Amino acid sequence: MRDNKFHIHVNDMPNKWYNILPDLPVPLAPPIHPGTKKPINPEDLAAIFPMELIQQEMSPDRFIEIPDEVLDVLSLSRPTPVIRAYRLEKALDTPAKIYFKYEGANSSGSHKLNTSIAQAYYNKKAGIKRIATETGAGQWGSALAMACNHFNMECQVFMVKVSFQQKPYRKSLMQLFGAEVIPSPSNLTNSGRNVLAQYPDSPGSLGIAISEAVEVAAQRDDTNYSLGSVLNHVLLHQTIIGEEARLQMEMAGDYPDIVIACVGGGSNFGGIAFPFLRDKLTGDKKELEVIAVEPASCPTLTRGKFTYDFGDEAGFTPLLKMYTLGHNFIPAKIHSGGLRYHGMSPIVSHLKSLDLIKAEAYYQKEVFEAAVLFAREEGIVPAPESSHAIKSAIEQANKCKESGESKTILFNLSGHGFLDLAAYDAYLSDHLEDHEMTEEEIAENVKDLPEVLV
Repeated sequence: MRDNKFHIHVNDMPNKWYNILPDLPVPLAPPIHPGTKKPINPEDLAAIFPMELIQQEMSPDRFIEIPDEVLDVLSLSRPTPVIRAYRLEKALDTPAKIYFKYEGANSSGSHKLNTSIAQAYYNKKAGIKRIATETGAGQWGSALAMACNHFNMECQVFMVKVSFQQKPYRKSLMQLFGAEVIPSPSNLTNSGRNVLAQYPDSPGSLGIAISEAVEVAAQRDDTNYSLGSVLNHVLLHQTIIGEEARLQMEMAGDYPDIVIACVGGGSNFGGIAFPFLRDKLTGDKKELEVIAVEPASCPTLTRGKFTYDFGDEAGFTPLLKMYTLGHNFIPAKIHSGGLRYHGMSPIVSHLKSLDLIKAEAYYQKEVFEAAVLFAREEGIVPAPESSHAIKSAIEQANKCKESGESKTILFNLSGHGFLDLAAYDAYLSDHLEDHEMTEEEIAENVKDLPEVLV
C-alpha cells in the first residue's frame, strides 16, 4: 500500500506568514482615495479596519509573525494534508504526478478560516464588537461567523441573493454560529435600496454586497468591515497554505513544476502560489509555472481590463489597480458563487501583468465533469470553485500524456462541496447551462471606469 498523504506535525506548523510585496520586481501600484485621487494612507482606512491589519496591508516585511492566539485556533484543523492523487493519475493514464493540498477538512469547509480567525482576532484586540461582511457562495460568511463566535463578537453577513437562494444550508451554517444573514441587495442600506429601485429583481453581486457591508461598518464605531479576499492582508494570511505545502512536498521528495488554484478574488490562489513564487522571484525556480483558473462567465483575469476600479458597486472602497470587468458587473447565475466577482486581487493582477503567472477560464459544465471524475477517483466531493483547479490540473496531466513528460502538478483543493449538492444535482440532471460573456458585454461594463492619474 502506497502512502499518499503527507502530514506535518502541529508543532511544525509555520508560524510566519509570507509577504510577497518585498520580492516583487516592480512595486505594486498604490490604492487610491476615491475622493482626493491620491494614494491612500493608513488613517483613511481606520474607519473600517483595525490598525494592525492596515499595517499588514502595507508592510515592507518579508515575513510576519502569526500571533500565538491565532495559531492556537488554527491548530484545531491545521496543518492540512498534501495528498498524491494516484487514482486520478491512473484514470488519466498520465505520467504526470498530481498532488493536491486539501483545505476542506475544517468546520467551515474551506480555506477561508485561515484569514477569518486572524481578522476576528485583530478586531477583537482593537475593541471592536461587531463585524460586517459580504459573502458569495457562503464559504467566507461561514468562516467569519465561526471566527466571530470564537471571539464572542457579533457578525452581520450580506449574502449575494442568488447564492442565498441556491445555497440555503450555507445560510443555516452561518446562523448556527450566530451570524445575521441578509440577502443582498437589501432594503437595510442606501446602496442596496438604490440597486433595488433600478433593478427590483437583481440577483445581486459581490460588488453590491461589499457596498452594503462597508456602509454598515462606517455607521457605527463598534463595527468594522472584514473582507474574505482581494486585499493584501487577506492573501497574506492564506500563505500558511503554501508554507505548509513546501514542507510537505519536501517530505514527498518532490517539487512542483506547475502550481494551480481557482481565482475569484485571489485568496486561495495567493495562499498556495505565493510561497512557491518566492522561489521563482528569487531565481531558484525560474521555470515554475503558476496558473490561476476562473469561470468563462466571469473572465476577470483572462478578458478584463487592467486598470483602477472600485472594489464595490457603490464606490465606497479605495480604487485598486486590478483586472476588472467593471464594478457594475452583474455575473451570470453560475454555481461557483465564490468566483463571481468583477475584480481581482491587486497582487494577483500585478503578477499577471508581469507575466509571472498565467490565467485560464473554463465553462461550468466541463468544470463539473472534472469534479465528478475527481470525486469518483479520490473520494472527496470538491466545491464548484475548487473544481476549476481540478479541471486545469487534468488538462495539464493530459498534456503530459501527449508529450510523455512526467511533470509534477500541485493544486489547491480549497473546499469541499457537501453544501453544494444542489449544484451537483443540477449537473447530473443536465440542467446546467454554460455562459460566456460577449465582447460587447465586456465593453459595456468597462466603459464607465473611473479615471486615475498616478
